[in-house]
Amino acid sequence: MLLNGRNFTSISKLAGTSKQLLQHFWYGTRAQMNAHLKGRDLLTLQNYTADELKYLLWMASDLKQRIKHRGEYLPLMQGKSLAMIFEKRSTRTRLSAETGFALLGGHPSFLTTQDIHLGTNESLTDTARVLSSMTNAILARVYNHNDLDLMAKEATIPIINGLSDLYHPLQILADYLTLQEHYGGLKGLTIAWIGDGNNVLHSFMASAAKLGAHLRIATPRGFEPDPRITKITKQSSKEYGTKLLLTTDPLEAADSANVLVTDTWISMGQEEEKRERLKAFQGYQITMQTAKSAASNWTFLHCLPRKPEEVDDEVFYSPRSLVFQEAENRKWTIMAVMVSLLTDYSPQLQKPTF
Repeated sequence: MLLNGRNFTSISKLAGTSKQLLQHFWYGTRAQMNAHLKGRDLLTLQNYTADELKYLLWMASDLKQRIKHRGEYLPLMQGKSLAMIFEKRSTRTRLSAETGFALLGGHPSFLTTQDIHLGTNESLTDTARVLSSMTNAILARVYNHNDLDLMAKEATIPIINGLSDLYHPLQILADYLTLQEHYGGLKGLTIAWIGDGNNVLHSFMASAAKLGAHLRIATPRGFEPDPRITKITKQSSKEYGTKLLLTTDPLEAADSANVLVTDTWISMGQEEEKRERLKAFQGYQITMQTAKSAASNWTFLHCLPRKPEEVDDEVFYSPRSLVFQEAENRKWTIMAVMVSLLTDYSPQLQKPTF
């Protein structure tokens, strides 16, 4: 058997009897073979293959084990800087990116609309070009996804979507890592989304089938996911042999589901619609009654911040709720994204089962 033109037996002799050295070579080589992400943008998980998504989750597991559980110091971002543009408030995205990048030895710079005139006094094109000359990557949380597309076109460094009106890819990577840790794998899981057809749901729809997970989606009439994304999701489900259900009945969506998921019904920028939305979403609160329709091993996810009308306390604070593990995993998955897009580092630990 040949690996990179060298005989595996010869490599075994060079490594001696050290199993650790052999695993370091074997898993590192496999990582390099499976994904070439350095220099890429992360705007939507739609643009990433199944192997690339698994690679990011593998990287997150690797960093979490080595840094958190083994206490290792990995200055993989030493000498690098990250521009963090935030048009919207943030807790988890800001903290995970800022502390994660610093933990890896890099320098994050947090920029709000008070600090930077994104597309106002200075064009997006000019901003992207200036930041490209001073930093190594841009993480942007924006209202309009088209702004990210334009920045990606004009920048010469990776652009990372910290949330837009269409997608929230960093959140979904954290969700997948949480489910992988809890269930030991993702293939065959049924995820039930009960709530708004929003950016978080769109990111599930852009990726679940690639990982072998089924989706059951319940949204009120008038609050369905984007029809363009629905069309792509239907095609993806056929391609990967997974099941997709779209309904207006929360209990139908929850039927036999392993994972119950919801999100805020009123996102930032939708405050004027609050009364209309609360009326439309009556009956969509996730409760133990909802869970009776789910599989016996059901769990609950919510990207936070949470409101009681979306899920009651009995579910939210129950042992079945993984929301705080999910919140922490935002840090490890965003670190995995930054390491993958900016360095040549490959996971050193064994690849998890997906």
